Amino acid sequence: MQADTGSSAAGAIPRRLFAYNGGFLQPRLRRILALAGHELRLGLPGPGDGVAVWGRSPTAWRGERVAARRGVPLVRIEDAFLRSIRPGRAGEPPMGLLIDPYGVHFDSASPSLVERMLAREKLDNSDVLRRAREGIERLKALELSKYNSFDILLPMPEPGYVLVVDQTAEDASITHGRASAATFREMLAVAQIENPGARIIVKTHPEAAMGLRAGHFGTDVTSARISLLDAQVSPWRLLEGAVAVYTVSSQLGLEAIFAGHRPRVFGQPFYAGWGLTHDENPVARRARKLTRAQLFAVTHILAPVWYDPCRDRLCSFEEAVDQLEAEVRAFRDDRRGHVAVAMRLWKRRALQDVFGREQRLTFENDPAQAIALARAKGRDLIVWAGRETPDLAESGLPLGRVEDGFLRSRGLGADLVPPLSLVCDRRGIYYDPTRASDLEALIGTAPPAGGRRAEALVARLREARLSKYNLAASPLPALPAGHRILVPGQVEDDASILLGAPETCTNLALLAETRAKNPQKIIIFKPHPDVEAGLRPGAVADEAVLQFADVIARNADPIALIEACDEVWTLTSLLGFEALLRGKPVTCLGVPFYAGWGLTQDLVPTPARRAARPTLSQLAHAALIAYPRYFDPLSRRPCPPEVAAQRLASGQLPHPGFANRSLAKLQGLLASAPFWR
Repeated sequence: MQADTGSSAAGAIPRRLFAYNGGFLQPRLRRILALAGHELRLGLPGPGDGVAVWGRSPTAWRGERVAARRGVPLVRIEDAFLRSIRPGRAGEPPMGLLIDPYGVHFDSASPSLVERMLAREKLDNSDVLRRAREGIERLKALELSKYNSFDILLPMPEPGYVLVVDQTAEDASITHGRASAATFREMLAVAQIENPGARIIVKTHPEAAMGLRAGHFGTDVTSARISLLDAQVSPWRLLEGAVAVYTVSSQLGLEAIFAGHRPRVFGQPFYAGWGLTHDENPVARRARKLTRAQLFAVTHILAPVWYDPCRDRLCSFEEAVDQLEAEVRAFRDDRRGHVAVAMRLWKRRALQDVFGREQRLTFENDPAQAIALARAKGRDLIVWAGRETPDLAESGLPLGRVEDGFLRSRGLGADLVPPLSLVCDRRGIYYDPTRASDLEALIGTAPPAGGRRAEALVARLREARLSKYNLAASPLPALPAGHRILVPGQVEDDASILLGAPETCTNLALLAETRAKNPQKIIIFKPHPDVEAGLRPGAVADEAVLQFADVIARNADPIALIEACDEVWTLTSLLGFEALLRGKPVTCLGVPFYAGWGLTQDLVPTPARRAARPTLSQLAHAALIAYPRYFDPLSRRPCPPEVAAQRLASGQLPHPGFANRSLAKLQGLLASAPFWR
């Protein structure tokens, strides 16, 4: 999806903008402006130039004075309404900007870009309104707000309260929204009068809770019916439990509208006056009646300029949400920190990259020591799936089981190529059908527009011919004409077979069963790459294979084989999932994660708990988007799967160094040694 063009007024903004505020030295801000076609300069502007200031900041007067004296346009820059994890004062750059040639959205003295668009744009484009409705639901489902350092696991107040929203003292949105400190006292008094006997919760601003700025309310307002909430809880859950919302000019008032409230507004924020709020101090010129979707379309889709930090380009609102979702998920998963147990030395850097951004991982080989350390530091435990011990499982501590994701790399893990994706499963692990997993819980629960996103991602994978490992492959051999069945070989001591295919558990048995049920069809056997490389067990002599198969496709491109065949028979191979994504029928003689949902022919019993009947796009969303976490090795930050797919398709990946290649050779020599794996 391309970046949105925003307002037609964007062309009125000069290319060269002169700034007199140190905040414009922030690299992300400068980059967004550059990509939007604006060059930040020092010195004095000339004809055709402009001056940039940050909103109504305390230093904005410098630029305002220069613009007035030089007779050039003044452009005000502000954060977009979906910003970052932490506030800017905590050092985090924004995901997007409002570049406003008219004013600033929170100043009601004159119409800003946002207000002009709300008042004048037709806002009747069905596609934009659909995106707006889906955007509202997606932000609610993901619990994303302007700032996202809140803890979604904190206990919430008992529903049924009146919510009064505090803000930071002397914030520009208050003074320029025709309000003052006295307005907050008035608002609290009115909330009590209009809701006799009701519980009232006063919510502090995130920056006040972090000690960065002061708020308007302290413990002096608390009483039997009024309580102060400074815990940083989810705004969406807080709004869900409220029966009424009172605000001066906070963005929480905007989110209250999207959550279904009609908030009581005591200032003059940009979202007041459009028929969606009860206005104590209405703005006379705002007479148009809008829907929630129309309001969202302007504030989140049309007016802002959004930035993709991984691909260093402007992007659409949806792509900005994709990126913020990845970053916020990493923050929420890792904020407590982890103690990593029994992780191989060569895996530790990748684990640190993915799970150690908030707090560096501590690695312990001994489970008992790891448990003691995790308890002492208040951390979670993570262990490579399959190496879990009873002590870890019974410790009572949160335990995540780590494995490679399904869109991994260009090269094998056995060759020590680091992954672009990892999963961390709290319930079980995807390849173990004997117990529930996080992946099972996600299947069939795609969020709004999740199915469409998954379809687009799958189309991209098909177009780029991407698979899990994306190995260099030999051309396909000449294949006999007829109905072809692809039988992918597997590593025979793989946990997915030991747990999910205990009866038919060898490649030769799989081939024999496939032939027995398909006596007249062409069977093509593809050995597993790790087995072909001599790194894992599962090799079958050619003469044994050819008792049941017609062709052995060595080192063949798996995607080309899937495309050349009519169906796939497998134990638990991921090639079965990749075949489903490409529209091929799949028959399972084991219980992989994609079996039992009505999308495969299952020749063995599957767990009764797999009762949902998801669409293929819902399965793809769970397996490729919601379940794994992705890491971009170029920008070195969490990323959505679309970025990982682009890196794999383009080959834009760091090459393994000499030490990695040498260790991979040693891995091959030690593959049969029990202590190595």
